[in-house]
Amino acid sequence: MENQKPSFMLVDGMALLFRAFYATAVTGQFMINSKGIPTNGIHGFIKHLFTAVSSFKPTHLAVCWDMGSKTFRSEMFADYKGNRGEAPIELIPQFDLVKEVVESFDIPNIGLSGYEADDCIGTIAKQMKDLAHVFILTGDQDILQLLEEDISVILLKKGYGNYHMHTPQTFFEEKGIKPKQMIDLKALMGDPSDNYPGVKGIGEKTALKLLKEFEHVEGIISNLDRLSKSHKSKIEQDLEMLHLSRMLAEIKCDVPVTCQLEQAGLRISKEKALNKLKEIELKGLHRILPLGEAIIS
Repeated sequence: MENQKPSFMLVDGMALLFRAFYATAVTGQFMINSKGIPTNGIHGFIKHLFTAVSSFKPTHLAVCWDMGSKTFRSEMFADYKGNRGEAPIELIPQFDLVKEVVESFDIPNIGLSGYEADDCIGTIAKQMKDLAHVFILTGDQDILQLLEEDISVILLKKGYGNYHMHTPQTFFEEKGIKPKQMIDLKALMGDPSDNYPGVKGIGEKTALKLLKEFEHVEGIISNLDRLSKSHKSKIEQDLEMLHLSRMLAEIKCDVPVTCQLEQAGLRISKEKALNKLKEIELKGLHRILPLGEAIIS
């Protein structure tokens, strides 16, 4: 047991915050405190975070964030995520405040302007995989492309404490392709939520069939004459978008961010954490903080 690797949970902060916000915003439960600041997203974020900590018992933890809507992807493709409206006014003040709460738990906040949280997650996961087993907590299936022997993905399901845990093996059983081929899958079929089209007329079923036969986008392009007339025509017509979509789909794993293992040890100071919760008037959450466990200082 002494040689057992630490377990490092990398959290997609945006996924947790948005999920928590919209779960209560739909009924107007914004939990506005005496300072006039809504806290519903933060409340649910903390609940999601520590429910996962309780379930998976990581020894180390860090949270990654988007740092604004302009990224290298929006420079490559102006319509990237162009279908998304402005953030609701009740959510805007919670973006900075949730990071203050995370900081009060002595958990690193990681993000870099020009990149998405996914890129920071990918970079830190690759840095850490030899030192710890990495678990990525997210609601975003794009992250599945990062799966490796020492990188697992915990997908949030509806409610609290419901997860779908993915390893390279479970991914292959479900899709019949390797995790890295997820990039090519998205390049072919596009991604409506990120607003890029891929190849018009090619859906998941066809894309999977092509990838199982030809392995990747370049393999498909090299064998266009072996495709059906319809598939060949569709790919030839959208060849430029296919290449662009692949670049948009790939998570960058060489972002200039770092996190030292010792910085991310889960050691919450009870006084500091509870003072912050009291300051922003978040009630009841002290019961789910791991405040009596050995990992706490």
